Amino acid sequence: MKTCTAHVPSPLGELLLVSDGEALCGLYFEGQRYYPALPEAEERPELSVFEKTRAWLRAYFAGERPETDVPLHPDGTAFQRAVWELLREIPYGETVSYGTLADMLAAHRGRPCSARAVGGAVGRNPVSILVPCHRVVGADGSLTGYAGGTDRKRKLLEIERGAR
Repeated sequence: MKTCTAHVPSPLGELLLVSDGEALCGLYFEGQRYYPALPEAEERPELSVFEKTRAWLRAYFAGERPETDVPLHPDGTAFQRAVWELLREIPYGETVSYGTLADMLAAHRGRPCSARAVGGAVGRNPVSILVPCHRVVGADGSLTGYAGGTDRKRKLLEIERGAR
């Protein structure tokens, strides 16, 4: 199936959802870094995966812990996918540093990994919010780097911390 898209409003700006027809491949804030150009995509807001994603997002932005299972299929290198899997292990409403994430990946892979390399993979996460790259912070706890902007990162963390 060709690439399908849907646009969804959110309290933090319009979101672009991208699917291969079966799973969610991308979730981007309008204007964020790495926003994809998809000239051949077909707008298909009725797809089941988009309905599940909208339900997840409604619950999330309402301050609830979403229960809906959204099938994901982010496209990236093996290294990027390994980092994105670790992002999903960060507890809701909590944060870890890029260095800690690099240490976690090194423990999984059995070889050293730089925080800088991890940061590059975190920044390229194509399924923001659902794969919580906003939970990764600088070594001093600062809200560094977020493709959707640090204001959105701060608001996403506030939503999660208010839902605890």
